[in-house]
Amino acid sequence: MEKLIFSGLALLVGLFATELRVASAVWQRAHATFYGGSDASGTMGGACGYGNLDTDGYGIKTAALSTALFNDGKSCGGCYQIVCDANQVPQWCLKGTSITITATNFCPPNYALPSDNGGWCNPPRPHFDMSQPAFEMIAKYKAGIVPIFYRKVGCKRTGGIRFTINGKNYFELVLISNVGGAGDISGVWIKGSNMNNWETMSRNWGSNWQSLSYLNGQSLSFRVQLSSGKIHTAYNVASTSWTFGQSFISKVQF
Repeated sequence: MEKLIFSGLALLVGLFATELRVASAVWQRAHATFYGGSDASGTMGGACGYGNLDTDGYGIKTAALSTALFNDGKSCGGCYQIVCDANQVPQWCLKGTSITITATNFCPPNYALPSDNGGWCNPPRPHFDMSQPAFEMIAKYKAGIVPIFYRKVGCKRTGGIRFTINGKNYFELVLISNVGGAGDISGVWIKGSNMNNWETMSRNWGSNWQSLSYLNGQSLSFRVQLSSGKIHTAYNVASTSWTFGQSFISKVQF
């Protein structure tokens, strides 16, 4: 099976080809399309809950994932390296290129169209609907859709993990963004300065995690666990004077 999957990479040369062979066990097949316009302005927001993707640390190198990959939001913030399959469509791929994108949105199914002709994000297809600038780093615009190889990789972020606190009294909805390492979050805990123990938060949607405690007037600390199992704790991220709608950048990063 491995030989069949990677026979299509024979056209890649040099150091990049060597890298692919070394990591061959983790590469998988999928397809990629694009959305959001030439400036990626149409990719802002989305099903992971991120607002301005530049502010939240992701920029234009992003993609919406199909149902098979999105995993009900558990994949939000994860990073994937993508290579256009030049063996299948040499006329459309930019040979020898790759890109690492962050999962920031959901590509919904379109059951009115067949999975191999328009319903690209229909289950069980793995599919990446990339921002247009990201797509054009590996393939030509006119292609529209290209076969790709992809693999999960670590995320490299600048600065600390970002916490945006929304909600209302007795309901803290915390958006966690700019997360390095594995990128996708599997668990979050919160602790107010008047609390003796850490409270387990639950995923509300995407990368938004909720607490149902009254935490007004307390400094807030957060503990974040990634899908890789790694855990970091950001102490006193928000001071006692925090208010809903504010964002805080921690000194902690994976």
